[in-house]
Amino acid sequence: MGMVQERYGPNHGCKAYDDFRELLEDKSIDAVVIGTPDHWHAMSAIMAADSKKDIYCEKPLTVTVRAALETVKAAQRNNIVFQVGSQQRTEFGGHFRRAVECIRNGRIGKVNKVKIGVGAPAIACDLPAEARPDGIDWEMWQGPAPDRGFNKILCPIDVNRHFPQWRRYRDYAGGGLSDMGAHHFDIAKWAMNLDETTPVKIVPTKEGQSGLRLVYSNGVEFIHESTKDRFKDCVFYGSEGTIFVARGGISADPKTAVNSPFGKNDWRLPDIGKSHRRNWIDCIRSRKKPVADVSYGAHTSIVCSLANIGYQLRRELDWNPENYHFGSDKEANALANRTGRGEWKYT
Repeated sequence: MGMVQERYGPNHGCKAYDDFRELLEDKSIDAVVIGTPDHWHAMSAIMAADSKKDIYCEKPLTVTVRAALETVKAAQRNNIVFQVGSQQRTEFGGHFRRAVECIRNGRIGKVNKVKIGVGAPAIACDLPAEARPDGIDWEMWQGPAPDRGFNKILCPIDVNRHFPQWRRYRDYAGGGLSDMGAHHFDIAKWAMNLDETTPVKIVPTKEGQSGLRLVYSNGVEFIHESTKDRFKDCVFYGSEGTIFVARGGISADPKTAVNSPFGKNDWRLPDIGKSHRRNWIDCIRSRKKPVADVSYGAHTSIVCSLANIGYQLRRELDWNPENYHFGSDKEANALANRTGRGEWKYT
């Protein structure tokens, strides 16, 4: 609130809430932005949808498969406009949009392999319990996550001077794999026209934090590569060339695959402007589907969840994209279908 007052003055009309449920009860509020830690995204989004609020939610949309599916159901049953913060679909110089258009137009032939260069998968949380400082509602911070003792690495005491590390731990997030993977797997799905489906097989490496393969029914493979090379964000391997795309630029071998102009009969994405947030506002007014609709974001989150489960179990897994199930694999299904905790459970 102090920052709001500094910018807009004492009569800014902005309210602060200790419990987001009080905000959702306010019928004068039409839309909400969700910027919580990842493990809170789904529950707050479901409740906001059921309160008939349009939603912008930061990525990754959810931590588990069950949470992703429940979030989509809530958005659809309430007919809301729901944008996920996968802003590479609109911003960063249009590099990712151009890559999608070039690939869809066959500039590098048939693409059967995409490498996604992001961070490592999530790990188990082994942080010790510490004394909880006054003023921190630790029970509310945990919400649907498993109960454990307070630790300042997860929930910083001084939020403006300490970057929390909850993203590393699978109780709260999906590691670097999901954090940036929510962006780059999203682009891979978009380019390969796989926005609302998931792989049929997950093939992890026996050790290490890189090399897991996600295999789709049409034979396309997404390969997770844990790398710090920012120009290896998304690499598309085609029968006639390769396209490299990152936030800093796009290139190809041969170069003409991305440098040549499009013809009048080429497939093109609709022009929606260069602002992800503007697209959300425009769609609130038109009631059209935004460029990063909840279903697209949910399926990207599911892809990241499947990869994390593969690394955790270290064995090949068969997945059914029709019923979102690992078949008879009880251990894998339990990881995919965490239901939350206490009052924060999915029904």
